[in-house]
Amino acid sequence: MTSKLKKAEREKTNSVRTRGRSARRRADLSDVLERGAGIRPHKFMADFGAMLPIALASGALQSTVYIAVLLQDGRNDWHNTVFVCTLLILGSIFGPATTAALRTREFPFTLSVLIAIFAFNIVIVVPSALRVPVSYTGFLAAAPIAVLFAIIAATRLRAKTGPVAILDFPGADQIDRRVEGTIIKRADVTDTEHLWSFNHLLIDPQTHYLPEWQTFLVGAQLRGIQIEPWFSYTESVTHKTDPKRFNIAHLAFTPSQILYVRLRRGLDLFLLVLAAPIILPLMAMIWAYIQVLDGSPSIFVQTRRGYLGQSFRMLKFRTMRRGTHGGATAKNDNRIIPGCGLLRKFRLDELPQSINILRGEMSWIGPRPVSLEVARACEVSEPTYTARYLVPPGISGWAQVKMGYAENFDAEIEKLAYDLYYLKRISLDLDLEITLRTFQTLFLRKGAQ
Repeated sequence: MTSKLKKAEREKTNSVRTRGRSARRRADLSDVLERGAGIRPHKFMADFGAMLPIALASGALQSTVYIAVLLQDGRNDWHNTVFVCTLLILGSIFGPATTAALRTREFPFTLSVLIAIFAFNIVIVVPSALRVPVSYTGFLAAAPIAVLFAIIAATRLRAKTGPVAILDFPGADQIDRRVEGTIIKRADVTDTEHLWSFNHLLIDPQTHYLPEWQTFLVGAQLRGIQIEPWFSYTESVTHKTDPKRFNIAHLAFTPSQILYVRLRRGLDLFLLVLAAPIILPLMAMIWAYIQVLDGSPSIFVQTRRGYLGQSFRMLKFRTMRRGTHGGATAKNDNRIIPGCGLLRKFRLDELPQSINILRGEMSWIGPRPVSLEVARACEVSEPTYTARYLVPPGISGWAQVKMGYAENFDAEIEKLAYDLYYLKRISLDLDLEITLRTFQTLFLRKGAQ
């Protein structure tokens, strides 16, 4: 009997010790890490919180438009309207929540639009399945708002980077000033516990791809820290590529990029057909206005360097009086035809370049074409300048929305960094962002002028 009691007590003691060890393991997950598992910091709420105000604004605006359509139709079934508006708000929240959960920032726009379209279709299907009377005209009016705000929310997510750590190497202090990171000295790499608060760990491949750093880097990777070469990260943050580091071998396009580049010409023509009912009457009115005030010609031609380095004749409305071209324009320049300052402000003088798009000489989005003289000077000064010719020039572009027009040779070379960034990351997502920034510049006067 005594031996049985002692055996039971030993089993009870061992059970308590086992539970204690299990509890400690569950608390710090060290045993899981030892088996190769990863711990990823939970950043969902931070990402979702950044997009939530935009989502709520989208839902509110969609609901307002939907209600306005109902009132116009004379309907007053408010209980059904409240139900549909609730679904619209929930659908607007679903998109950013899903995007944040997927944690993608490289090409978030098309993904966000697809998610928004999916959520909007669910909003339509649910009341229809429940036999709730709805206004499909109201849904049609609210749909563009859902897509537009999905792009705006994705822009907010893409701009969000989070805390950055920089593993020390010669020149790390220069990187610190560019990305506002925290430099981790060699003496601080005995463990990875202090990395919990960082999203990114920047390294220098020449310094840190050595055996003595592998244990630390593996530990950081297991804790969910995104390890990235410093120059790759600074490129994604500054949105430009250092011409000195650019190599033609960097243009390793993904399958989606290759597909998009092949489809761009068709997309250019499709958008041109859609815009024609607006562009053609507007061009006719501007042409006639210039004819009346200052005579012919209403359009002038500039020879520019274009796709594959070939020269082409770029068209533009003449906004300055005849015989007064040349030199930089100033504010309230008396050489500008009365009323044409407004054309220049809203870039309407560039509408004839739609003809260049039709000819295949230009695209809607791409590096801005420069004169032959500027092109020759830049090619001599910076050999990588010729890489700009690998894509058709555009009416608007990444360098254009980031810097505006180059006022001198140095500014043109600086714009090259943005053009190279565009060349490496060309995608529908980036073109959507350029389009959005272009409209912000034109109508809200935000960004590069």
